[in-house]
Amino acid sequence: MPRGRPFIQSTPARVQGGRSRVPKVTENATPEKHATSNAQLDEIRAGYSFEGGALLFGATVIDGTAHPDAPVRVPLATLNRHGLVAGATGTGKTKTLQLMAEQLSGQGVPVFLADIKGDLSGMATPGQANDRITSRAAEVGQQWTGTAYPTEFLSLGGIGNGIPIRAAVSSFGATLLSKVLGLNETQESSLGLVFHYADSKQLWLDELKDLRAVVSFLTSDEGKADLKELGGLSSATAGVILRELITFADQGAEAFFGTPEFDTKDLLRTAADGKGLVTCLELPAVQDRPALFSTFLMWMLADLYHDLPEVGDPEKPNLVFFFDEAHLLFDGASKAFLDAIQQTVRLIRSKGVGVFFVTQSPKDVPGDVLAQLGNRVQHALRAYTPDDAKALKAAVSTYPHSAYDLEELLTSLGTGEAVVTVLSERGAPTPVAWTRMIAPQSLMAPSDDATIKGIIAASTLGAKYAVATNRDSAFEMLQAKQAAASAQAATPAPAQAGPPASSQPAPRPAKEQPSLVEQVVTSSAFKSALRSAGTVLGREITRSIFGTARRR
Repeated sequence: MPRGRPFIQSTPARVQGGRSRVPKVTENATPEKHATSNAQLDEIRAGYSFEGGALLFGATVIDGTAHPDAPVRVPLATLNRHGLVAGATGTGKTKTLQLMAEQLSGQGVPVFLADIKGDLSGMATPGQANDRITSRAAEVGQQWTGTAYPTEFLSLGGIGNGIPIRAAVSSFGATLLSKVLGLNETQESSLGLVFHYADSKQLWLDELKDLRAVVSFLTSDEGKADLKELGGLSSATAGVILRELITFADQGAEAFFGTPEFDTKDLLRTAADGKGLVTCLELPAVQDRPALFSTFLMWMLADLYHDLPEVGDPEKPNLVFFFDEAHLLFDGASKAFLDAIQQTVRLIRSKGVGVFFVTQSPKDVPGDVLAQLGNRVQHALRAYTPDDAKALKAAVSTYPHSAYDLEELLTSLGTGEAVVTVLSERGAPTPVAWTRMIAPQSLMAPSDDATIKGIIAASTLGAKYAVATNRDSAFEMLQAKQAAASAQAATPAPAQAGPPASSQPAPRPAKEQPSLVEQVVTSSAFKSALRSAGTVLGREITRSIFGTARRR
């Protein structure tokens, strides 16, 4: 939500065909209308009455009036069934994320937030009461108290405020990297072969320069034999990949890849008081690189799936992951990439991780993924164009039957209002409820720089990730190999008394290379090496989800 715009706003009029339309109110309503409204209210009240822990969205609204005695909630136990928070710009999506994250933290559930605009950093600071907040709290029956929540700030490669986090190129994988580079499906498949080659030769791909070194080697005279053995990789395609990598690096992307690699298990922490830690990945400084940060978020999900044990359906999730600006993830995605997302979303539920996609319209999310999102919070949609009207009808068709006129309601919602339906504790959809949302209790604006910098300085993650490391990876390995070959070529052969030197068989290079264990154990970055090597041993499960279509 843009800064300076109030969270509390009266329900706007909807203008259509020169006439002003607003949601109906109860004045002059007939007894029959009252009876219908009461029956609808009773249905919603019963549908959102849960036995276990739950998050509160707000109060049910019937005919424009909020009913605090009919709260709209979502059970903690079904948050791993994923969800969607959608709505046009300025309708309150960010504040919905904030109020959900607050309650999750308060109930001991860690939260991950991608903070695109920097607004969510306010979770580290208590909110400040004002007339609007007081009015909303009274309207929805909320006992509002300004509260700060335990917050961690991360940044991609150290660009912007936050502890720098990185990913090794090996574990990022060919499919995710192809999405960032904008490669077509043929080039994506070829890049997969390059990763396979690096894995088989134990050439660690930590940084972009390591991958460039491998591609350059394969296109050199020395590497032509290896390139030929790969079969599906042509020298022309390898050249295209190399050029894209160079351009990508020139844009400053080197900072996002390397070691120590971020361990996504660090997202699953709680504070000393038992509250779940809220991890904010600060992205304002990289807003101009949407393909990169959205794909990086997908890598984090894949890494979580790889690392976490199966837990089935716990009473509350181990982590809730909010994927903001989700449309950026799907724009221009290959079929292999979309299939991988669908598979990850489907499987990660059993790891106790809930994923909420946040975007402007449900049509931004592919149908196969949307079908797996059991919890829906839909803020106002706009219908200014024929395409908007078509999207509105499509959104309405995805809701259960309701007494509301959803086509009218979804274009008439005020800021901080939403249409909600979630999964009950027994897995059935709840009644559709027009909801006036509660107000977040933390600051609904960015925290000041002093607060953020103080949190970063006190974080235990600083010692783990702040300083980049550089071990001998593919770049250094290939340089050493080429230097050794050059030195051998420059050394004159010793004089021999026996047969001419030309008749002596050439010495064969040793076939056995040092094993993974031998190389890693002798490394100064043992743990990081195990996580970022990208070999079959270290990353095959992640590769099985985010490999190329051909390899899968």
